[in-house]
Amino acid sequence: MIHLSDRKPLPTNASSDVVPLRVAVAAVISPQGTVESYRLLLDYLGAKLNRPVELVQRRTYAEVNDLIKQGFVDMAFVCTSAYIAGHADFGMELLVAPQVNGDTVYYSVLIVPSGSPAQRMADLRGKIFAFTDPMSTSGRMYPTWLVRELGSTPEQFFARTFFTYNHDDAIRAVAQKLADGAAVDSLVYDYALARDPSLAQRTRVIHRSPPLGIPPAVVNPGLRPQLKAELRSILLGMADDPADGVREALTALGVDRFVPIDDSAYASVRALLAEVGSVSP
Repeated sequence: MIHLSDRKPLPTNASSDVVPLRVAVAAVISPQGTVESYRLLLDYLGAKLNRPVELVQRRTYAEVNDLIKQGFVDMAFVCTSAYIAGHADFGMELLVAPQVNGDTVYYSVLIVPSGSPAQRMADLRGKIFAFTDPMSTSGRMYPTWLVRELGSTPEQFFARTFFTYNHDDAIRAVAQKLADGAAVDSLVYDYALARDPSLAQRTRVIHRSPPLGIPPAVVNPGLRPQLKAELRSILLGMADDPADGVREALTALGVDRFVPIDDSAYASVRALLAEVGSVSP
């Protein structure tokens, strides 16, 4: 069993008396899935920096933001809304962004069980809906916006809602008909279908959002400039590194490469959040 409060260093060849690089990963996918997906990347960082790397996980996006704010982690992979909130709260800084299929966007996809008659959000009125995280753009904010466009609120619109706290569990909830619908990160959905093709027979997409700025890698603004520059350089150059295992590390994440990203890439999501306003957990 993986305990989200654990902070266990991943093995590297570095000396054990070196302070580890602490990397937090927001729970976009399940804890076990996160370890499996990020292990090779964090091993790569450890080898390039010649220091151990410690993976830190928490249940919610807000908890990961707090780790960054307090300086308890050096770097983090966060969701889009979490970056926007952290940037406004304490100046969370962009480091790099993943590029997937040649682009730096993703979508919120509204999914239902394959046998459901639903064709749009309006058809889910009075049904059970699975949200991912309270701060999730694709899993909470965008479907909330869709409901408000219908003149309602999630509390009024759905018979019941619940949080899964990651996207793959939301997909499974729909596949197993524990929920009549969910909105999830399109990249996670595509990756989940690639790993388990049966999900394509058990779920289907009925709506896709406009493009959203992709979840980035970020740092605390107080991180040492030298370390920040080194991390950025390593990640930006990773896809061109001929070393063994590099391509496997990127493939495990479903990423082509890491690229520079500007804050302006998140303007459309900021506008969405401004329309949705404050939503309580």
